[in-house]
Amino acid sequence: MKQPTEMNHLNTFTEDDDSNSNDYGYKEKKVPYSTDMEAEIQNFLPDGTLERRSTASFGMSVFNLGNAIMGSGILGLSYAMANTGIALFVILLIAVAIFSLYSVHLLLKTANEGGALVYEQLGYKAFGMPGKLAASCSITMQNIGAMSSYLYIVKYELPIVIQAFTGTTDEWYVNGDYLVLLVSVTIILPLSLLKNLGYLGYTSGLSLLCMVFFLIVVIIKKFQIPCPLLDEAALNETLSKMVNSTFPRLNLTAVDYSGDTCAPEYVVVNSQTVYAVPFLTFAFVCHPAILPMYEELKDRSRRKMQSVANVSFLAMFIMYLLAALFGYLTFNIHVEPELLHTYSKIDHNDVILLIVRLAVLTAVTLTVPVVLFPIRTSVNQLMCASKEFSWVRHTLITVVLLAGTNALVIFVPTIRDIFGFIGASAAGMLIFILPSAFYIKLVKKESMKSVQKIGATAFLILGFIVMIGSMTLIILDWTNNSTENHEGH
Repeated sequence: MKQPTEMNHLNTFTEDDDSNSNDYGYKEKKVPYSTDMEAEIQNFLPDGTLERRSTASFGMSVFNLGNAIMGSGILGLSYAMANTGIALFVILLIAVAIFSLYSVHLLLKTANEGGALVYEQLGYKAFGMPGKLAASCSITMQNIGAMSSYLYIVKYELPIVIQAFTGTTDEWYVNGDYLVLLVSVTIILPLSLLKNLGYLGYTSGLSLLCMVFFLIVVIIKKFQIPCPLLDEAALNETLSKMVNSTFPRLNLTAVDYSGDTCAPEYVVVNSQTVYAVPFLTFAFVCHPAILPMYEELKDRSRRKMQSVANVSFLAMFIMYLLAALFGYLTFNIHVEPELLHTYSKIDHNDVILLIVRLAVLTAVTLTVPVVLFPIRTSVNQLMCASKEFSWVRHTLITVVLLAGTNALVIFVPTIRDIFGFIGASAAGMLIFILPSAFYIKLVKKESMKSVQKIGATAFLILGFIVMIGSMTLIILDWTNNSTENHEGH
């Protein structure tokens, strides 16, 4: 493994935000900057220069971090609320948000002490190659999970869009599996093969705008969709009568699944409740992006970056809560793991929902190459860091990664399993285990008996409990479902 070399110009981090730093005489750390990292960042910049470093304002940093947090995870939160109840969901959402912010605090302190601006470099400084592999594998798994969730959206939503335009329901081109492969080969693969993906960086802003639009529509639809849900034929008849007649109220037959299905529950415990915490951790993980954003922050200090994180997490907390709440109140127990797909129960031809679907499909399709890029870079660094660039190797790694992700999307039954597994494993590692482990190992100025180290140790133990517990319960749920399906046949 080629080790990073130190540049002549070193980045300076001013430690101005707590009294502990002054007590230890700890005011500044000079952080070595990697030439490998410089080359990697250049690939993302439209003009191939580094002039944008350390020039991001507070507001722009909040926006960028919001982009990093926000993703497809928002689509699964209504499902999580349906299986926990409103009160329990809010408690879990607050807990995961606070824990995520605490891990950001640990990362920033560790970066100053350890002298590294990349997650994998912190892993290497803390535990050598095993630490670097743990960080790299966790980030790779998280990014593969993100890619899979984006392609699931293509699988679920593109057929509905095509059906709305063609009226066809039984042709091959409305089969989600075929469409995922078609989009991957014709759009995503060519974009992923480019060496410079800088211009695609703007898709992160598009994705955030799409999700804001999605949230607005979710809130509006809560007051337009009746409960219990009408079947589609009854709904179309209702809309027709409302347009062509003056009847103020219509006596319609609803699809009443059971009891009082429209009454919200405040605490729910069932076999699907186990997916709630993984869904939330998947939605909040953004930690590999924290250190690069810290490095780009203008007039940076740890206090300022922590404030950026606080504002970003608060904004995303509000968006997540509103999306989960109004999606759940709209569909109650009938909400699906991918909320946008649940609206297909109502009306495939709703113009507003069709626009939302097209916007989200465009955003996620263009975001997949951006997510794939760091995975390929990581694989290159691990397998052949000392070798010159090769188009054959570049293409082969890209095709293998994209093919593997497509296989996951086609053969794994639902997006719930991706959110659950990645949230319990990779996201748990990135939020709980790695930041606390790196902090305990690299921050030498604090003894193991200090409040800070005791807190980090407790956070590490909590992370193992959450990760192992969630994975165990998810595997048990998969086993039970497999047994039931087998007995059903």
